[in-house]
Amino acid sequence: MLLKADIELENLDEIAERYAYARENADGVRARRLRDGMVRAAMPMADRLARRYRGAIEPLADLEQVARLGLVKVVDRYAPDRGSFTAYAIQTIVGELKRHLRDRSWAVHVPRPMQELSMAVARHESDLARELGRRPTGGETAERAGITIGDLDRARVTAAAYRSQSLNTPVGDGDTQLGDLFGQPDPAMEKVADNLTVADMLARLPERERHVVIARFYGGRTQADIAAEIGVSQMQVSRIQSRVLAWLRDGLLTDCVPHWPGQHHHDPEAFDITTTMVSAVHLEIRIRGEVDRDNAGGLRTALLDMVCRQAAGHRVTLHLAGVPLLDAAGIRVLLAVYEAAQARHITVTATGLNPVIRRVAAATGLTPMLAPQDRS
Repeated sequence: MLLKADIELENLDEIAERYAYARENADGVRARRLRDGMVRAAMPMADRLARRYRGAIEPLADLEQVARLGLVKVVDRYAPDRGSFTAYAIQTIVGELKRHLRDRSWAVHVPRPMQELSMAVARHESDLARELGRRPTGGETAERAGITIGDLDRARVTAAAYRSQSLNTPVGDGDTQLGDLFGQPDPAMEKVADNLTVADMLARLPERERHVVIARFYGGRTQADIAAEIGVSQMQVSRIQSRVLAWLRDGLLTDCVPHWPGQHHHDPEAFDITTTMVSAVHLEIRIRGEVDRDNAGGLRTALLDMVCRQAAGHRVTLHLAGVPLLDAAGIRVLLAVYEAAQARHITVTATGLNPVIRRVAAATGLTPMLAPQDRS
């Protein structure tokens, strides 16, 4: 049983043949009338072909205009030896529609296969929505188009490149424009990587150093406040801050975590020890450099080793004039040395302490260890 559209196509083939033979013997005026009549007869077919590509991408009126111009070309060029008029017309009109959509409608140029796939997906979605009475799912559309879900996603992305929209397009009832809804570049985004690196490196610091840096740069506290809190001098806080900043700078510039000096017990660059045997029973030890928690362990080991080698009744003098900084850990070193010497009946005397260190030593019970001139 033939459908109405099939009957119309068969009638068009017959009409086209009669038109071609009548045109051969017609004068100019009659030929134009015959041509106009043939175009009117085939116009419904051209409009049906245009509707195949209807959708949100291109207005239907524009597609019909392109299809009708293609039909005019078919009528002007048709000859019976070309075969079926409808087959020739369909091939030509569809080609004109695709060429129009490819060359004149896309705001951004994309490959032709992707253009055709995008239009096919739009057509299948429209057909499925009409058949199902709802918006089809991605799986249903992909199955109808005979493609994968990945190809469907790429086709939809391609369709977004079809038509551009001005950033000056009004939005709502006020003066807001589309461009106003877009956020501005955030300068802080460029610092995200550095911030993450710094956070990771801060987590690797010893507790005291981490506390100093966080309180200083994240808490906005002064060096004096931090020094009073952790029981050290402001100069030591400044030293800790400088050392941590230099360490962080090395890590940011080299993209690797550098060695932290406090990771080992003994840092030979933190202090220097020289010994002199003044007599057979008197050892002088001169210490130069700052002593804090990071290197106090190394100093303790070195001093206890030297003191414990002395025989009972010997004297050991610690010259500390070259030590500008001696924190609580350093004071504990002096206390350990003093107690070890007392147990072995060795006299240990500390001299040359600066006023700050002298007051701290006296407050911790080390006054008997201090030289007479350092006890006042």
